[in-house]
Amino acid sequence: MSSSRRELANAIRALSMDAVQQANSGHPGAPMGMADIAQVLWADHMQHNPNNPEWANRDRFVLSNGHGSMLIYSLLHLTGYALPIEELRNFRQLHSKTPGHPEYGYAPGVETTTGPLGQGVSNAVGMAIAESHLAARFNQSGMAPLVDHSTYVICGDGCLQEGVSSEACSLAGHLQLGKLIVLYDDNDITIDGGTNLSFTEDVAKRFEAYGWHVQAVTDGDSTDTSNLESAIAAAQAVTNKPSLIKVKTIIGLGSAKQGTHSVHGAPLGAEDIANVKTKFGLDPNQHFQVSDVVREAYSSCVGKGNNAVNEWNALLLEYKSAAPELTAEFERRLSGALPENWMAALPRYVAGQDKDKASRNYSQDVINALAPLLPEMMGGSADLTPSNKTNFKDCIDYQAATPHGRYLRFGVREHGMAAICNGLAAHGSVLPYCATFLNFIGYALGAMRVTSLSHFRVIYVMTHDSIGLGEDGPTHQPIEALCSLRAMPNHLVIRPGDGNETSGAYAIALANPTRPCTIALSRQTLVHQNGSSIENTLKGAYCLLENANAICTLVATGSEVQLCMNAAAEMGNVRVVSMPCWELFEEQSSEYQQSVLGSFPVVSVEAGATTGWGRYSHAQIGMKSFGASAPGATCFEHFGFTIDNIKSTVGKVTSYYSGGAVPALMPNF
Repeated sequence: MSSSRRELANAIRALSMDAVQQANSGHPGAPMGMADIAQVLWADHMQHNPNNPEWANRDRFVLSNGHGSMLIYSLLHLTGYALPIEELRNFRQLHSKTPGHPEYGYAPGVETTTGPLGQGVSNAVGMAIAESHLAARFNQSGMAPLVDHSTYVICGDGCLQEGVSSEACSLAGHLQLGKLIVLYDDNDITIDGGTNLSFTEDVAKRFEAYGWHVQAVTDGDSTDTSNLESAIAAAQAVTNKPSLIKVKTIIGLGSAKQGTHSVHGAPLGAEDIANVKTKFGLDPNQHFQVSDVVREAYSSCVGKGNNAVNEWNALLLEYKSAAPELTAEFERRLSGALPENWMAALPRYVAGQDKDKASRNYSQDVINALAPLLPEMMGGSADLTPSNKTNFKDCIDYQAATPHGRYLRFGVREHGMAAICNGLAAHGSVLPYCATFLNFIGYALGAMRVTSLSHFRVIYVMTHDSIGLGEDGPTHQPIEALCSLRAMPNHLVIRPGDGNETSGAYAIALANPTRPCTIALSRQTLVHQNGSSIENTLKGAYCLLENANAICTLVATGSEVQLCMNAAAEMGNVRVVSMPCWELFEEQSSEYQQSVLGSFPVVSVEAGATTGWGRYSHAQIGMKSFGASAPGATCFEHFGFTIDNIKSTVGKVTSYYSGGAVPALMPNF
């Protein structure tokens, strides 16, 4: 390159300063401090193609400290991705491709949504798992590897303070993910001030204890990048451990405020920017300007990327000739298409004939049926496999010695588990699922929110879904969990009432590639119901029991469906609606919705918080307190989930509305 590395890094600094200043919002300090790291990595060590951002064998890059988003936007623009300078000028503006933190699906080359600290590096663990698994599955002996790429991360102090990264990085060390390389921007600054206020641990020793290969570079923003380059090369050479490179930098390098927390999260101001540009040999009166010599130097990324893709495409043709069926499977998985007959594999049950089970057991039936047909299904449990029932017949654990395995032992790491599944989904070619008790979504919600925001298809299998789990008591009995998840945009919450609805829940999850799902499953037995079906479940709600003599409609989910059916059999004057998924019911026509809810008063019955049920019912039977430690049946009786209480509530609501019009539900305003 005819330009110096410092010139190339300074172009990143200048664009980052200008964009934050124009937006009057953002974080200039981190991109300015990390520019040399990023330039070396992207220009010389990463395998990527700006002309084909989705190329299957590209190295993945994750900017975990996403507040420094102008770093990646500058890199994408400079190296030739379809991110024109206008998008940098529109940084943090409505509908731009450059939101305040990197979001998946906006700018080409952004692999995953980052911003909540620790999520990105944890996603990267999932990406590295996916790479090693696909390599073990598809690479052929005697041929060049078809799957052979690394996952690179830049992260900061905040990412390593968040607990989710500790969970994920601990597992990464156990799994010996040798193609995961993390560059830690060690700049000694947090928002409050110096890291010595709260973060004085020896990070290097911690990661060594995790089983990582650890190096330190003390001059990460030097004009001489040889130490940094040597460290990256050494990390690439270590294949049996993930690598951490601890790189000492100065936040806001060149600014009058460099090395202080003042440069972290606010524009530098016109005067300081002019001084920085002058110091680095740039024109202080020019904004969003990149010299021809810098553009020419970065353009080499396009040529190298094109060559790499052409070589890989030629290799793919060799694989098609040598292993046509395997390669066809590889290409199907890359496309995201499901096998044509997947729906037919779902179990269907007949009331009175098939054995009644807990819905967690029906779920295992479904996983067993789908696993042979969908080899991309890869998942596991947070150390609750015997309870969650998420393993399948003849499954092999994914471990360092068996990377072809599909069953993941996440350990007691719910938050890390969910974040790793986001990385698996972001990588492509893997359909991830994971499990714990529904009550423990509280540990995982940070990552689950990112799943929904990113439109990743992750299936959350959450068992022990109510007070019906019994003796473990209030600490394990979910009350607000369903309500919390239902409030989350782009997240489907499904609480099936029997076996057919459980199959339907998985049908929903598979049929919605951009909408994650939580399937809430019981510990207690759920009886098969006449009238339940996969097809009815897809509508979100349906009338399970019609009654010409009805004076009221009971609407329920999960285990409370059979309670309502038992009540209906005794009462003789109510209809019963099963509503396994609010979100899908909301998407049906208003005519269908009204036909399901009927023209009578409606009583909802669910062993969770009643919040939100007022949209579908005139009265609610639900939880208004935490649970209790007692057998499940005792808990249900104690908290009013009984036929007698249903009778009493129906009597009250019908009496209240007698002689007057029943208020319409779900008005379409």
